[in-house]
Amino acid sequence: MKIQYQDSEYPYLYETHLHTSQGSLCGRATGAQMATACKAWGYTGIIVTDHFMYGNTAIDRSLPWTEWVELFVKGYEDALMVGKKIGLQVFFGWEAGYKGTEFLIYGLDKEWLLKHPEIKDASIEEQYHMVHLGGGIVIHAHPFRKEDYIPKILLCPQWVDGVEVVNATHSNHKSTSHKDIEADRKALEYAHLHQLPMTGGSDIHKIELLGGGIASRRKLKDIHDFIVAVSHKEDYLLKNGNELLEIK
Repeated sequence: MKIQYQDSEYPYLYETHLHTSQGSLCGRATGAQMATACKAWGYTGIIVTDHFMYGNTAIDRSLPWTEWVELFVKGYEDALMVGKKIGLQVFFGWEAGYKGTEFLIYGLDKEWLLKHPEIKDASIEEQYHMVHLGGGIVIHAHPFRKEDYIPKILLCPQWVDGVEVVNATHSNHKSTSHKDIEADRKALEYAHLHQLPMTGGSDIHKIELLGGGIASRRKLKDIHDFIVAVSHKEDYLLKNGNELLEIK
């Protein structure tokens, strides 16, 4: 249910789906630029989720794994550096792609990636188990998006920990891509059907922000605290510009 925005009740805003030009081929701004823009907008924190190996990555896939990872995390690391200076929390994640189906991975870090090159070729089921063993979670990003790069809609509720039910590119009036309000509506129904936790994000690629994400009653400590909030279905709202979606 959409409700009126009450920032005094849910003052801590987190962007959960953000790309940089350093890690994502479709990105239009560096990690530093994205961090600066998000701070100016009023975000408490951001999660950098650049496109992974078989998504729209900006990193040469032929590079040795260690070199690939070091370049892949550069957008996040630059955002983190700026975030420390301006008072913006910056967390790390990535968006994994499997024949167009995409997943947001939260809770793992560069060191984990360096030790687990097998993650790049893991199946959806293998990914789920590997991420869990590492202490992370898997969120199905925009599960009902229809685009040329997505040959078919693939649903796998048994291999995810939650669903992105608000993707601001689908429904925000400022969005210039992926406009499809119905995609978010179906994602919400899907999450309810399987009783899965819900997240929201902008899927933002440039400094012209959409204002999507999660509005929390409390400030999160780190990415693992974010995982706790989502997994336990804490009292937070999903943000889309000046609208908030109540998820309980």
